[in-house]
Amino acid sequence: MIMYPQLSHEEILRYSRHLLIPEVGLEGQRKLKGSSALVIGTGGLGSPVALYLAAAGVGRIGLVDYDVVDESNLQRQIIHGTSTIGDLKVESARRRMLDVNPGIDVVVYDQPFTSENALRIAADYDVLIDGTDNFPTRYLTNDVCVLLGKPNVYGSIFRFDGQVSVFDAKEGPCYRCLFPEPPPPGLVPSCAEGGVLGVLPGTIGTLQATEALKVLLGIGTPLRGRLLLYNALDMSFDFVKLKKNPRCKICGENPEITELIDYEEFCGVPGHDHEAGSAGADWDITASELAERLSQDNIRLIDVREPHELQISALSGAENIPLGQLASRLSELDSAQEIVLFCKSGTRSTRALELLLGAGFRKVKNLEGGINAWADEVDPSLPIY
Repeated sequence: MIMYPQLSHEEILRYSRHLLIPEVGLEGQRKLKGSSALVIGTGGLGSPVALYLAAAGVGRIGLVDYDVVDESNLQRQIIHGTSTIGDLKVESARRRMLDVNPGIDVVVYDQPFTSENALRIAADYDVLIDGTDNFPTRYLTNDVCVLLGKPNVYGSIFRFDGQVSVFDAKEGPCYRCLFPEPPPPGLVPSCAEGGVLGVLPGTIGTLQATEALKVLLGIGTPLRGRLLLYNALDMSFDFVKLKKNPRCKICGENPEITELIDYEEFCGVPGHDHEAGSAGADWDITASELAERLSQDNIRLIDVREPHELQISALSGAENIPLGQLASRLSELDSAQEIVLFCKSGTRSTRALELLLGAGFRKVKNLEGGINAWADEVDPSLPIY
């Protein structure tokens, strides 16, 4: 029989609204105090997850992140604030969580979640909550949970849409059962490229926190074998039933994956959330170099951002061919002319450069850091977004 820690008089007062719920009660609150959760990512999703788990009294909460707080985070990452810009996200989050509830233990891991450290970090936690927005870390988190026999509370967001599920290979499908292979690199834009309604991660992250608490308490019907689909514009909730794939490479009847792999190689994209893109030294051009070249050479500037982004900032003389249209409009470009591609930060223009190189273009460059780098290095009258 598991012996859960007792509650002090102060904790009984703090959690009194939980104690009044028959499904939680005193025993459930003691169970939460003796439980642990690992939150992977302290950004849009991780913010509400971490805050609500802290407020609920989960005894030990781990935070994994290696980024620092940036002003552009504050539109949605509500655990951070203006006063913590430039601070490590895990430390900023830890301070806020302990302000909400000083009676819990918050363990921080200021490092990327990788194949080298993931099993060690995750081993001592009861449940993992995926608050990332890149495919390598999603597959890594899934595989760690399957190998360690732990539930994975999954969430994803984009613009107005969100998804939530609980992947638990012991009782249902895992993430690989639903997505055996990652999408081709560049097919699915990140939130940094496509944007996200600021309140959306609050909605999805709160649902993730709810599922994590249900799992820890052993109450209700968690989203095992179900994928919740949410659309903020329609205010609609839909559910898709999921089945365990007997041929799943990690949780199926004859698993091929028995240890962690190279997830960046598997997905073909970097395993981090940063948006700055580089095509490599041979194909990049800095903003300062481009400014000097433009005054001397005949260079064709191609802006591969979406048309509405031109209302935020634009380069004089640049032509707009959105990345999604570029393949069908290659006939408009002259391979004999020097071309410089750019976007917001260099990520989409790097993919555009790869497309042009594949079509035989060679006199082409990528503006490293995008128009934001131009605003920073050349023209401070332009906003950075």
